[in-house]
Amino acid sequence: MLTSAPTTDIFSDESNSPNPSWVILDTQDQWQAFSQAAANDPTHSLVESSLLLDGLRCAACSGTIERGLGELPGVVSARVSMSKKRASVVWSPTLTKPSTILSAIQSMGYSANPASHNENQLNVTKKSRAAFWRWLVAGFCMMQVMMYASPSYFTKAGDIAPDIAILLNWASWILSLPVLVFSSSTFFANAFRDLKHRQVSMDLPVALGIAITFIVSSAATFAPHGWWGDKIYFDSLTMFVFFLLSARLIEVKLHSKTLGSMEALVSRIPENIERQNLDGSYTRVLNSQLKVGDIARVHIGEAFPADGKLVLGDTRVDESLLTGESTPIQKNLHDKVVAGSYNLGQTVNIVLETIGESTQYGQIVNLINQAAIEKPRLSQLADRVARPFLLFVILSAVVAAALLWNVDHARALMTAAAVLIVTCPCALSLATPAAMLSSASAFVKRGILIRRLQAIESIANIDTVIFDKTGTLTEDHIEVQSITFKQGFTENGVLALAAAVAQHSMHPVSRALVSASQQRGAQESPIILNNIQEVVGAGISASLQANATNADLVNTNLKLGSAKFCGVSEPSELSQQVFLADANGWLATFSLHEAVKHNAALAIQQLKDAHLSVELLSGDQAHTVINTAKEIGITQFQAACSPQEKLSRLQTLKQQGKNILMVGDGLNDGPILASAHVSIAMGKGVPLTLAHADYVLLNGDISQIPQLIQHARKTMAIIKQNIAWAIVYNLVCIPLAFFGVLSAWLAGLGMAVSSIIVVLNALRLTTFSETLDTKAK
Repeated sequence: MLTSAPTTDIFSDESNSPNPSWVILDTQDQWQAFSQAAANDPTHSLVESSLLLDGLRCAACSGTIERGLGELPGVVSARVSMSKKRASVVWSPTLTKPSTILSAIQSMGYSANPASHNENQLNVTKKSRAAFWRWLVAGFCMMQVMMYASPSYFTKAGDIAPDIAILLNWASWILSLPVLVFSSSTFFANAFRDLKHRQVSMDLPVALGIAITFIVSSAATFAPHGWWGDKIYFDSLTMFVFFLLSARLIEVKLHSKTLGSMEALVSRIPENIERQNLDGSYTRVLNSQLKVGDIARVHIGEAFPADGKLVLGDTRVDESLLTGESTPIQKNLHDKVVAGSYNLGQTVNIVLETIGESTQYGQIVNLINQAAIEKPRLSQLADRVARPFLLFVILSAVVAAALLWNVDHARALMTAAAVLIVTCPCALSLATPAAMLSSASAFVKRGILIRRLQAIESIANIDTVIFDKTGTLTEDHIEVQSITFKQGFTENGVLALAAAVAQHSMHPVSRALVSASQQRGAQESPIILNNIQEVVGAGISASLQANATNADLVNTNLKLGSAKFCGVSEPSELSQQVFLADANGWLATFSLHEAVKHNAALAIQQLKDAHLSVELLSGDQAHTVINTAKEIGITQFQAACSPQEKLSRLQTLKQQGKNILMVGDGLNDGPILASAHVSIAMGKGVPLTLAHADYVLLNGDISQIPQLIQHARKTMAIIKQNIAWAIVYNLVCIPLAFFGVLSAWLAGLGMAVSSIIVVLNALRLTTFSETLDTKAK
């Protein structure tokens, strides 16, 4: 329930009134461009908006924004991804406005804008150029300062004339000013923001370290015979800033590479396309102006802007977005094409049938963005650790300075600076999200979508795999082989009745009946049904209102499904069958044929070789399940299972301590998919919005399941390596800096290298594992 929680002072200041440029976003047609209906909202009154953030430096920053937005009236939840610099905010349009949310983020010292790929690219380009110039200035000044400082490295006391030494010190001071004022500006700006709002992030100890080093060195330059001493550390200052900026540039480049495939997917739709006018001419318009029914001309190399049908020409298309394979597919006149696929053949015209987020491409992009925002358990743990760790760092620096203060003031402060610099928790903050987003990127390349990053950890720990049969282990294109029917009916008549009922279900068998009816032209007159109810795993019932085929059936009840559901005798022949019955009993039997997927047996064997237990639970008839299980090598199976019986088996395995992966068709296995520890749905032919699973295989290729498990295990191993490295690094470097062994510049180098190692290690996950490790877990 939404409540108007009391807000903090940062929202009550009059200076935080909405930015005039944001007020335009308060109209519904504007905020819908970067928002969608919130998931799992039974009231349908909430929206979820995606925002681009700037100013985030560590896990503490994301926690600050999440807490601040959570205190706003009308904001139900806020999730921030530090890796992608995005926020997902669920809010009520009746209680707040986008301008209020954006202003609240600004008042916390960060900046935010509606998430648009074009705006994101412009922001990234602008920030990259500014970061490059800061790095260039720091590098140039560092080289000059090192040149002025080098004589003191190789000479003895008194070898350099005092006036020359003073001149070199002043020259170093002047060259350090651009590094302090320009190159380090972001560190100080973020640190000031943290202090203003009583927050702590990684830039605070960094800024303190830079400031302390400059102050101590400046005092020695202005008064070399004063109580600060005559030692200057401008070389350490410039080197530290240069190393840190270098690490951040490399980190951004590597991070962009890990997310490259994901960003490429969400930017596939062209900004504009040629639309056909009424007179046959073409006008290039923005995609937002397209409507269902428009005819668009798509040139070679362009992506299709929406789902549609070819109405002029034929071509080859790249549908790697959906299949994970870039092999071109031939599309002829009147064939369907999907948004986001590339036209590789010739210029063609398509009539638009589905646009925007309703397209399969739109659903894929939404899943990708949701997964990138979601925080896995280990990342949440890092968020909780970051703030107290930074406070510990600052306290350690104070203690180190206090212990040495009476010995040497300058040395005491420089030791504190080294402690502040060396222990920055960048590596700890990056350890989990860098690895998981790299894996998500690898999954996308192979046509695997992940709904939540936590599922990577879940699937890495499974020891039991349960499969559904129809549409999972077997091909989803089932064929009607033969039809037997009650005397007084015709084959086309019973097929038309069955198809009229079946069209209200997405089950593969239902789709097969509808397809057979269309191919044979069975339905010659309208059939009107009402009171349609689907019993998952059993069949569909409906009331017949009108039917010209057989007047005796008017106002009767129809059932389509299993023998038990329809109340007819179990079949004696060993084939898959579905039945049609009315209130008086049996009307027709449809014998079906479904082929086992060619790679099913290999996938099952790979899972068994890895010491995973494999089971088959199906609602189909016993003889059909036995044949399928025997063909693919599954020895543990149950047939004629109702959804409740499947759940019962799942609960039994859970009670035995099993970690279970459920693989189903994504539509009719909803309850058991939701109850398993982790689940996979076949996305081929099933609307993604209905495929309630942690993973979706877009091409329905189950041979990727062993590889998916192997890659998840590799991901968890690399995350553990990253966390172990971050912990060991700090355990070693904190004492060294505390006792003065590490100088400030060496501390800066260590921190920079630590972050780069974590990102480079995560980069190994962008290559998908090909085989499942056959060793027992």
